Formats: sequence, structure tokens, C-alpha cells
Amino acid sequence: MNRSEIWRVEKYLRNLFRLDTITLVERPKQPDSVEVMVNGEFIGVVFKDEEDGEISYAFNMAILEMDLPPAPASRA
Repeated sequence: MNRSEIWRVEKYLRNLFRLDTITLVERPKQPDSVEVMVNGEFIGVVFKDEEDGEISYAFNMAILEMDLPPAPASRA
């Protein structure tokens, strides 16, 4: 991804999630993707896909079970 694409995707994500602390960081060994950071913490990757003359971007975010809040107590 070039710098213009990175800037455009970053601006889109910031507007979509209403979060100005989202930043996209280049991956030197992976030119087709960037890391997504929130407040300096890695949260996922955006991949660029070019197929049949069309360009799309896919955001991939893994959520670890240990990071989730506890489930609410069930009622009998």
C-alpha cells in the first residue's frame, strides 16, 4: 500500500469508528498490508486486494477470549 492509500484508509477508519487514535503502520516485509493500532496498541491488519481491476481493503482483527469481559450470570 502506498502512503496515499494508507492515509485514505486511516481517515476512513477514524471516521467510521469515531476514533482519532487509530493509526496505520507500514509493514516493510508485507507491502500489501498495514498494521492497525489504537493508542499505540496493535489491534489488527488491513490487507489490500486487487482483483479483476477492482481494489478493496479487508480489516482483520482477532479477539482473544481472555480479553473479553466475564459473561453475565445466567438466571435459572
